[in-house]
Amino acid sequence: MSGRQHSSLSTSSQSASAPIASSIIGNVPTPATAAAAIAKSKIDYVQVDALVLLKILKQCQETGGGAESTQGIMTGMVQNQEGPNGPKRIEITNCFGLPNINNIKGANTDFGEVCDHLITDNLKNFRHLNIDHLIVGWYQSSLFGSFINKNFIEDHFMYQSEIEDSIVLIYDPFKTQHGSLFLKAYRLTPAMMDLQKKKDFSPEAIKELKLTHENFMEELPVIIKNSHLVNSLLCEIQNMTPSHKKYNFLDLATSNVLEKNIRSLIENVDELSGETTKFLNYHKQLQKQNHAKQLYLQKREAENSARRARGESPLPEEDINKIYKPIPAISRLETLLISSQCKNYTQQINEFTSQSFSTMFIAEAVQYNK
Repeated sequence: MSGRQHSSLSTSSQSASAPIASSIIGNVPTPATAAAAIAKSKIDYVQVDALVLLKILKQCQETGGGAESTQGIMTGMVQNQEGPNGPKRIEITNCFGLPNINNIKGANTDFGEVCDHLITDNLKNFRHLNIDHLIVGWYQSSLFGSFINKNFIEDHFMYQSEIEDSIVLIYDPFKTQHGSLFLKAYRLTPAMMDLQKKKDFSPEAIKELKLTHENFMEELPVIIKNSHLVNSLLCEIQNMTPSHKKYNFLDLATSNVLEKNIRSLIENVDELSGETTKFLNYHKQLQKQNHAKQLYLQKREAENSARRARGESPLPEEDINKIYKPIPAISRLETLLISSQCKNYTQQINEFTSQSFSTMFIAEAVQYNK
């Protein structure tokens, strides 16, 4: 659907690929058209074929070993298990990557047209080969889970507006290379979809929808599945080619990962502090203006009382908003996103440190038993 560079790691393509969202959605089938009989209900989990994971991993390795952001389109189907009221799942059976705007040669080359042709050709090939060609979402690589930003929300809002059951997969190549697979699925909640449609991010609108940094986006469980034939083939290959390489499963070198997570967390806390300062200044200006309005109304009322006592007509009514122009409401979207990103970093630090502590205790036990 979209050729946009969705990641915060690459901001140069945000303006180049904006026009392709609407043109692609109208030309491809959606899960809604293929599964009209499926009742609208909450998606219980996401099932990802190993082929999809290998394709994403291969694309990340080919684009700077994961240092550059990678994006792509996922295809599959939406199914209900055990009848229409049973668990609902999204099956992701295939995917293909999108090009990076920095790798497209030619000054006159339109990045949107390149992505349009690539997506259309891939979907035609999938249909010709009898592969699932229904778009069910998109994926993005992100280092240390730093993906929650305004561009990410806008991009997925476009997907979810046109394809109701669409999701986004986030893959972290750095953590995966260090032995901890990071693959998570997300979608926007109905309240966040309403907020994006209204484009009103004032404190009153967010309070009315009861939105917080914990409930504007929901995480779905991810299950990686292989077919029985693939599992049999893997077992056969493992027996045919035994590996004599010794792997270090008790690696205690965790300082690098923790340091980068904590640095990112500190940066986000600083940004959150700046947003809080802006909000406090806005409230001070609002209170100052309201106080000035009250003084003006009291002064005008006293003057009208004096005129009536002298038998004169009161002063004509005036629109006080013309005298004191209303202060525009400050957007709280950035605060919402930064708070959610801080929560994401703290969760990653907790998960990584818990694994590291387990490894340290095992290493200590092994050392004492020697």
